[in-house]
Amino acid sequence: MNQLTRTQLDLAPLIVVRSAPNAGMRFLEFFAAAIRNPHTRRAYYRAATNFLTWCEIEAGISTLAAVQPIHVASWIELQTRAHTAPTVKQQLAAIRHLFDWMVTGQIMPTNPAASVRGPAHRIRRGKTPVLAPQEARTLLDSIDVSTPVGLRDRALIALMIYSFARIGAALQMRVADVYTQDRRLWVRLHEKGGKEHTMPCHHSLEQFLHEYIDGCGLAAEPRAPLFRTVDRKTKQLSGLPLAQANAHAMVRRRATAAGIATALGNHSFRATGITAYLKNGGTLEKAATMANHSSTRTTQLYDRRPDDVTLDEVERVMI
Repeated sequence: MNQLTRTQLDLAPLIVVRSAPNAGMRFLEFFAAAIRNPHTRRAYYRAATNFLTWCEIEAGISTLAAVQPIHVASWIELQTRAHTAPTVKQQLAAIRHLFDWMVTGQIMPTNPAASVRGPAHRIRRGKTPVLAPQEARTLLDSIDVSTPVGLRDRALIALMIYSFARIGAALQMRVADVYTQDRRLWVRLHEKGGKEHTMPCHHSLEQFLHEYIDGCGLAAEPRAPLFRTVDRKTKQLSGLPLAQANAHAMVRRRATAAGIATALGNHSFRATGITAYLKNGGTLEKAATMANHSSTRTTQLYDRRPDDVTLDEVERVMI
């Protein structure tokens, strides 16, 4: 609930409130109880409120029971003109899941979004930029670790590379989520949907995490955020968690300082780690488990081994 503002929580759309005495509460409970990931919660809330506002203003619908499949299909068609297929598919999923929740709560007789199909979308290969192993090592080695922020940044980047961690899961970690088991350091990641995922640490990651936690004196605060902002005046770590936007800016800044021209995103390190693992004999199935992917098809999007084949073939054009 803490990812939605108080105003948003207090104001369910009028079309919802007019539908039944408890409809407004049921609407808000959907985002509080059914959607665990804060990013998904925000995206679903935005899609649902946009659609319901359109229903009321543009389609002249006054209650949820009057919403028909044609209304959902028409709105989805409008969205395809302004958004990419993945975004529109997520918007449709938001409406469909919300209406399922409302049907279960006896607010709506049927789900009008159930029969509506989203836009076709096929992903043949991923587009996330990746680093070569030497580039990744150069980036890690280029960070000045004589300061708390340097220790933090190296540990965060290494975590994403060596454990295939999503940036959102990494930034949600507490100090206690780095722990010792069987004389080896492990990390506990809190993934999408509230799932908990544990991984043993690569020896390099183990070193970087130890140096970060010990060097910044974090062990005494096990429940505090692992990755924190830095106080501008003292240059020491604050008690506030590092925001994802700030982490993204840090990644770009560190890459530029290391002389890396690749336009990196936070998922680049996840893709870099997966590709390096597969190049060194790892299997796609185990990579999917390590990355906490439900399907190997998702893992394949992060695999850049075919890029090497393409480059080798291009160099055969000897002119």
